[in-house]
Amino acid sequence: MAASSTIRLFLVLAALLLVAVHQVCAQDCQEDIKGLIKECTIYVMKIGPKIPPSKGCCDVVKNANLECVCQHVTRKVEQLISIDKAVYVADSCGRPLPHGQKCGDITIP
Repeated sequence: MAASSTIRLFLVLAALLLVAVHQVCAQDCQEDIKGLIKECTIYVMKIGPKIPPSKGCCDVVKNANLECVCQHVTRKVEQLISIDKAVYVADSCGRPLPHGQKCGDITIP
């Protein structure tokens, strides 16, 4: 019986740890999104010329969980940003987006 209780306690703790890690990752991703919006918006908007990103934008890009960010791209965002410019910014910052990765409904060429 003691072994069964220990296993049950371990499973509960493991489940709680997974939930906590997921919440921390989601919060980190939200901070990444806020940083990208603040520092990089002007470089990825559909309107306007393609311009090299700032150091501040590149700092955010280099440290962002881009896979997580891509999972939060909505149709509204897709209407505002240029994937070509987003790929350019990521490349310029030394963090190219993987070909075939999906961001929202858009697949990186």
